[in-house]
Amino acid sequence: MNNIIQNFINIRDELNGISPTPKIIAVSKTFPLSHIQPLIDYGHQVFGENKVQEAKQKWTEVKKKIKNIELHLIGGLQSNKAKDAVILFEYIHSVDSLKLIKELAKAEDKLAIKRKYFIQVNVGEEKQKSGVLEKNLPNLFEECSLHKLHVVGLMCIPPMNLDPLPFFLKLKKLNEQLGLSMMSMGMSSDFKEAAKLGSTHLRIGSKIFGNRSIQ
Repeated sequence: MNNIIQNFINIRDELNGISPTPKIIAVSKTFPLSHIQPLIDYGHQVFGENKVQEAKQKWTEVKKKIKNIELHLIGGLQSNKAKDAVILFEYIHSVDSLKLIKELAKAEDKLAIKRKYFIQVNVGEEKQKSGVLEKNLPNLFEECSLHKLHVVGLMCIPPMNLDPLPFFLKLKKLNEQLGLSMMSMGMSSDFKEAAKLGSTHLRIGSKIFGNRSIQ
């Protein structure tokens, strides 16, 4: 298990000298708490999950004991899970529809909780992927403002097997146009490139925890 700590330290070392220093979201999806615990014990507090139900079972008790744990929902969110997501996650990275915006706003009002949100942009315009298309982004961003959601930045997942840099640059440009301060881009295979372009949140899983079983 010490390998997990060393992996995390190696990533942090690779980011040394990049300013501002991006936040490392340790993507713990599909891994049991026993596998993640060494990193928690080491003192890391920022973790990412992609399924609300799995995260609820895994993290509810942990968050009661460790108040500074910060959870990020990085996977797609169905509108009927919006309330549970608002209860559990400090950040939600996958806002991509008006229906979801309305449900998140409703949940925030009912629970008297404010969360932070990234709008997911489908930078590769891939039919199988979630995310708003670039042409629809201004309207969706406006709807977030109208519904009083605190949007902090944009998020993307570049197409597989293509150079991610043009897609990172596209997101950076869109982020700047909207005057947003944060970006969620960069994963295990390309986090350093994303960080150099100003990504503030890196979603790193396998490079920390090892390969996961496919779910």
